Amino acid sequence: MVDINLKGMLPAAILPMTADYRPDYDAFARYLDWLISENAISLAINMDTGEGPQLTIEERRRAAEVAVEVADGSCTVVAGVMGTTTNGAVDMAKIYRDAGVDGLVVFPNAAFRNQPLDPRIPVDYHETIARETGLPIILFQLAPVFGGVNFTRETLLHLLEIPQVMAIKEASFDAQYFAFTKETLDMAGRPITLLTGNDRFITESFLLGAEGALLGFGAIGCGMVADMIQAFANGDFEAGVAMKPRVQGFADVIYADPVLDYRARCKVALAHIGLLRQDQTYVRPPLLQITPEESERLRLALEEAGMMMMEKA
Repeated sequence: MVDINLKGMLPAAILPMTADYRPDYDAFARYLDWLISENAISLAINMDTGEGPQLTIEERRRAAEVAVEVADGSCTVVAGVMGTTTNGAVDMAKIYRDAGVDGLVVFPNAAFRNQPLDPRIPVDYHETIARETGLPIILFQLAPVFGGVNFTRETLLHLLEIPQVMAIKEASFDAQYFAFTKETLDMAGRPITLLTGNDRFITESFLLGAEGALLGFGAIGCGMVADMIQAFANGDFEAGVAMKPRVQGFADVIYADPVLDYRARCKVALAHIGLLRQDQTYVRPPLLQITPEESERLRLALEEAGMMMMEKA
């Protein structure tokens, strides 16, 4: 296993889709190139933002191949692993390994919602994926409202004993639980990178100890969050906090209620700045397209954030 640097911005990439809900891989490649130019330290593909759970196995494979080809060593690629069973998750992880990805983001399995959760269930799940692939693993702590689980301290400490675990995407959307998780990582006895997945309190995440970010908002706001991370990494807390109005102001538009519409908002925002055409901004049903009125709100938010400066595709 090769260690990978995860202290930076890992944007959860969207996957452009046409009106018949087919992925447009050429547009995807151009978009990933842009994310790299926006200082992505790693491309996170086939996440919820990229509609990973709604893709076929072949679509996930192709997205991984395109991302690895585009990255070409300029940054790493991590891919979302989900499966109804342990064997299914392992099969998907092996597809990614064979495609050349550098690491895995392991989604919570439905079995993790067992109450009370026996730590052996998530530990065995992650250990099997790690053993069968040998790839670095990013744990994924996801708020129950999104179908995930907030791990207990006992469970998390067991997970951190798995050698391939390099980081955790903390997306509890709960600042108190985020701080609790940071305290737990400090008990691990080895460095574990804390990545914020909390799009609704980005700045505060870094003040609470995050060293990087794996955000859906990064699909459109990659560059501005990367700048914020760099400021905090340099110890310039004043500069980092000063970026909050721009960063969180725009993130709050993308992550407005209903929150799961953020995928469609990201795609339309990317069309507004010229990275996609409008006919490449579809999301798969039962997700819905956004209204023209919301599209206009996004355009105004992009202007406010200073992002309406690119040539049209």
